[in-house]
Order: sequence, then structure tokens, then C-alpha cells
Amino acid sequence: MTPDYYEMRHTVGFEETNLVGNVYYVNYLSWQGRCREMFLRDRAPGILAQVRGDLKLFTLRAGCEFFAEITAFDEIAVRMRLEELTRTQVQFAFDYVLLGPGEGETLVARGRQRVACMRGPNTETVPTTVPEELRKALAPYAGRAAVPRAAVVRA
Repeated sequence: MTPDYYEMRHTVGFEETNLVGNVYYVNYLSWQGRCREMFLRDRAPGILAQVRGDLKLFTLRAGCEFFAEITAFDEIAVRMRLEELTRTQVQFAFDYVLLGPGEGETLVARGRQRVACMRGPNTETVPTTVPEELRKALAPYAGRAAVPRAAVVRA
């Protein structure tokens, strides 16, 4: 059975920890961005070409809720799902899972990120529809909370 999330694996390095030895919170947000980038590379490479043109993916909001600490050399999986899709915006949900020996997994954090699609020069950037290639690439990752495409009416 195919999972309903896109997964990026990561091994935590010393540079991602603070003096106490646990992961500094800003790294979780960085991993969200990296996971989103890897998703585009793997599942919607045409979007990367559009980003090199005039498409802009503006992060409007990002956050994370923490449940347990992780430290250097922990292996984690960042699992991204589509939570909401509107005409011009996408909201992603992220689960940060500590991968233990064998089959053990522990949810250590949960995050969200809202992105707006924009086009135009920097001084005249305006909202634009989510490109069809991105909509199609995201479809398999729609979680239970995702808005059905037919219900999308707001910007």
C-alpha cells in the first residue's frame, strides 16, 4: 500500500543542535522547506522550471508543535501531506518521526506551512492559480483534512 505522504529522511548533525544537545527549533522549519523542495524535484520538476521563470512560491505561514526532543545522529523522517488546496494557495502538514531500531517510530513534532503562488516581477507580483502540474503531483498526498478540489473557491 502506498503511503499518503511524501517522505524525506534526514540524519541530525551536531550543527543542528544547541548547547544542551537537542535540535534547535529553527531546524524543523528548515526541514519543512527542504522536504517541499525535494518533493518538487521528485514529483513536479516542471514547477522548478517555472520558479526559474516568474513563478514564486511565497511562504505565508509556517509553524511547528514539539512533542519530544531529538539529538545529534537521530534519524528522522519528515512526512509531508497536502492539508488544503485553494485556487492560489497550498497548505502542507508535516509529521516529524524519529526512526528507531527495527520498526519503532515516534512522532516528535508536527508542523504546517502555507504557501501562495504568485507571478510577475518583484515590484508587481500578483496571486496566480496553483499550477496544474503541482495540483496533480499533490493529489496522492491529500490527507483526510484536505479540501476537495470541487470545494475550492477562495483565493
